[in-house]
Amino acid sequence: MFMSKYETQTYAILRIIAGFLFLWHGSQKLFDFPQGMEMPLYIVCIAGPIEFIGGILIMIGLFTRWAAFFACGEMAFAYWTVHATNAVLPIVNHGEMAILYCFIFLFISAKGSGVFSIDYYWQKKKM
Repeated sequence: MFMSKYETQTYAILRIIAGFLFLWHGSQKLFDFPQGMEMPLYIVCIAGPIEFIGGILIMIGLFTRWAAFFACGEMAFAYWTVHATNAVLPIVNHGEMAILYCFIFLFISAKGSGVFSIDYYWQKKKM
């Protein structure tokens, strides 16, 4: 109850932080910064741009629904093709982050960018 008056701002912070954290996964794959581990080329070429560009778009709130939708799909794919092949339970296969990202991005895709976003200001400007 006490936080309900800050719901829109709190959601914006969630979107911004999730996008910011996600873009670094892409940066690791594309630019090896911060230094990561070796990955197959198809992961670098497909997941890297989705994570880096998608993370930036989600963070700044530009084409947010589509960026989050693609990011959600990528994380679902990552979970089922990488983590779940070892074991189904996330605590066992270390897939908690993939699942959390997947559902956070699903929520962002459904809700949209919210305040503190380019989408919001463009929408506001049209009115």
